[in-house]
Amino acid sequence: MPAPGAQPETAAPRTVLACGEVRTCLLPAGQALDSRAAARLLRLRADERVLVSERPNLYGRSPDTLTGVDCPLPSANGARVRAVGTVAARAALTEGRVLQTSAYFTLPASGPDHRRPWGDYLVRPGLVEPLGKLPCDAVATGLLGGGRHGDLDVGLIAGGLLTRLLRHPLLDQRPPLRSRPTRLRWVALTSPPGEAPALERFTLAEDELRTVRLRVPEDIPAADLAGLCDDLALHDWLLTTLVRVLDGIRLGPAAPGSWPRSAPDGELPPLVRALRPAVDHLLHLWMPRARVSGELAPLWEALEERPGFTRQWLALVQRVRDQLTLHAIPPVHREVEPAP
Repeated sequence: MPAPGAQPETAAPRTVLACGEVRTCLLPAGQALDSRAAARLLRLRADERVLVSERPNLYGRSPDTLTGVDCPLPSANGARVRAVGTVAARAALTEGRVLQTSAYFTLPASGPDHRRPWGDYLVRPGLVEPLGKLPCDAVATGLLGGGRHGDLDVGLIAGGLLTRLLRHPLLDQRPPLRSRPTRLRWVALTSPPGEAPALERFTLAEDELRTVRLRVPEDIPAADLAGLCDDLALHDWLLTTLVRVLDGIRLGPAAPGSWPRSAPDGELPPLVRALRPAVDHLLHLWMPRARVSGELAPLWEALEERPGFTRQWLALVQRVRDQLTLHAIPPVHREVEPAP
């Protein structure tokens, strides 16, 4: 898992663990941002351009920023391992509508016994070195669990970047539908030589948290792992949001006496008002693996098999369309005023 941006002459030591967290939310704007506005929003650094692509969908990604850290690592067995280095963070916007921020880093099996000068860490972006030997499994479990106060928390870095972007003057703070942000925390351990990448566990935890545990070959770049987890987080958020749109809506055709289905002042009926934002802003976003590296793309198959992400999405989309169709069909019977 090479550190992001590492150069050959400053090659990072062999890494055995990568970790990150992704925050995903609906952009608080009445209209989706076009490519130019997306580039303005995501310009986190003046010295690097925002990556914008239009195929297979509109997507923008910021350049990486670095945050220096010097703190203990979370550990499941209570070990206190101090680590020093930099955490990489970036932001992405899909179809001008869904905003994500991601922070991630890699860890080698061991590091020096004392802290190096900061310049040594800056030439290895996204690498955090332990002082001494790394208890890999205990730290991986601790990272997924969140750790204690004062431990390294990449979620705080991703969350801080998200808060900064949500305050951008481009945003009018008028989202088209109600939704909640989600968090996806992930770790990737090195797999034995010759083994293919594997998704060992995907868990829906409380408080909008998801956790992912991966096993991957050591030569897979950390940025590719972050890209996979961004993709998982995006589609999990879409599923979660569409489920909540449908939850609590009174489904089925309207009462016979309510035809025609629009109010005299042209206002849409409640069911159409509730479902239309999902049709306008969400249904076209489902595109798994669109920007996942070829070596990691097969990991999506585990989620398609169980719990079946795309099966559930297609079923939800069909429910939305069925309800709108039912609402458009005139009732067979309608009430009439009794003759005087």
